[in-house]
Amino acid sequence: MNFLWWLAVVVVIGIGVNGGVGHEDCGETRCRPDGPAIRCPFRLKGRQPIHCGFRGFDLSCDEYNATLLEMASTKLIVYEINYNSHAIRGIPYYGCLPRELFYSNGSSPFEFVSRAILFSCPPSTVRDEYCSSSYGGDCLARLSPCHGNNSGNNHTYAVLDQGYGCDFGSMPLVSCIKVRDYISHYPKDSNSMTLHWSIPSCEHSKGRNHRRPNLKILGISALCLVLIATGTTIYYVYNSNKKEKENQLRIERFLDEYRAMKPSRYSYADIKRITSQFKEKLGQGAYGTVFKGKLSSELLVAVKILNNSNENGEDFINEVGTMCQIHHVNVVRLVGICADGFIRALVYEYLPNCSLQNFLSSADNKNSFIGWDKLQDIALGIAKGIEYLHQGCDQRILHFDIKPHNVLLDQDFTPKVSDFGLAKFCAKDQSAISMTTARGTMGYIAPEIFSRNFGNVSYKSDVYSFGILLLEMVGGRKNFKVMEDSTSQVYFLEWIYNLLEQGNDLRIHIGDDEADVTIARKLAIVGLWCIQWHPTDRPSMKVVVQMLEREGNNLAMPPNPFACTSS
Repeated sequence: MNFLWWLAVVVVIGIGVNGGVGHEDCGETRCRPDGPAIRCPFRLKGRQPIHCGFRGFDLSCDEYNATLLEMASTKLIVYEINYNSHAIRGIPYYGCLPRELFYSNGSSPFEFVSRAILFSCPPSTVRDEYCSSSYGGDCLARLSPCHGNNSGNNHTYAVLDQGYGCDFGSMPLVSCIKVRDYISHYPKDSNSMTLHWSIPSCEHSKGRNHRRPNLKILGISALCLVLIATGTTIYYVYNSNKKEKENQLRIERFLDEYRAMKPSRYSYADIKRITSQFKEKLGQGAYGTVFKGKLSSELLVAVKILNNSNENGEDFINEVGTMCQIHHVNVVRLVGICADGFIRALVYEYLPNCSLQNFLSSADNKNSFIGWDKLQDIALGIAKGIEYLHQGCDQRILHFDIKPHNVLLDQDFTPKVSDFGLAKFCAKDQSAISMTTARGTMGYIAPEIFSRNFGNVSYKSDVYSFGILLLEMVGGRKNFKVMEDSTSQVYFLEWIYNLLEQGNDLRIHIGDDEADVTIARKLAIVGLWCIQWHPTDRPSMKVVVQMLEREGNNLAMPPNPFACTSS
């Protein structure tokens, strides 16, 4: 594609450079230094392009560098061109007058300026040499063709009245018949032949002559750009279609491998029918939009239409490949899939209470607070779901996007971990995994994902994200508010640590129930253990589950994770 655009630039520049040469050659020129100046409407053949002059105004240089006006029947030796009066003066070539000046049919742009009488004479009556200057050639001239004896045909001669008192009686016009008395409307001139031209001025024609090549160049340039753009578009569409077909084939092969475990397969038409033409939107995230659907009167589903942010289908393959291996009460269940051309969708069980994000409002708001017992159950359920991902499958599954938005709640507020588009597999004995780019949502991403100075990326990265989620549950602050400024997040988490270290309650509980204070304290302590800077200082999810199942008063305070920032 880059090559095509560079080719377009080279073509256009080349046309522009070559196209400008003709204009530079249209300047004034001469056959010899003392000869008449040649410019528009005339052009000098052999030296100037055809667009420099008008049709019929061609001049040339003979072997003696005399300037010749080329006419249809003969030539005129030019020694003066007056561009102001539009007059050209000269003498007939070998005394031969251009026939078209006297028998004009509109083919000549010139008009004869003087008086002349035309005679038709039999052959041999007037010798051709009498037309030369030594025999009075200034007064008598034969009309072309001058040479050759056209026997049987009369020759036409012109007796010119140019102010030298030509004596008609002394001329050999015996047996000649007067044909026409040609009288010019212009004043007499000297002993030369004067022609007058009348055409639009060169100021007008200059634009025409000069614009023509420019328009041609612009037209060719535009055509080249159109061809390049068309070729680029075809190339892009072809490659996109080819790439999409390869992705579709890759997805189909992947689905064949999971044929034994895969859920139901739906077409795009099925998806539109299930969602009633995408009537009810449940939410939208970075990787797709979720709509409410119905498989039957009893079975409701949530349909996530992937937005193809990852063009090779990696998000789709990750999520399907992960979900096909997971069967746990705290992990959302995949009901069906759709891989129909460009459309990829995932059909999940419908959870009426939507995401945990909707319940992380202030704990002082009695209308929206679901209670500390329920929050503790939700925290424990999430921990068990993540612990199952890390230890319960043949391969360890790292989620890399644990956050309240990706925790769904059923009608009984049972939490279910969802959205496995960023998940990665690794062996259970593998202590670190390679990662080329950061994965996850800002504010929940473990520090080692950004910098290996903190340690290796591993399942402990999910532990960090879960710790941030726990502290949000305790603080009652929504993700979109606390994550607006990473600095404010650190201050918020450090504020919780300082309250616990000083033995104060968190001042966010409702009422005076001591049990609620104990639960909030336990969730905060576990969360602070999980967000230790170095992965080796964090507990595994199995230990986290055990900590959440203990009595809150039996938990030890973790090291201060903000000691470096405080100092």
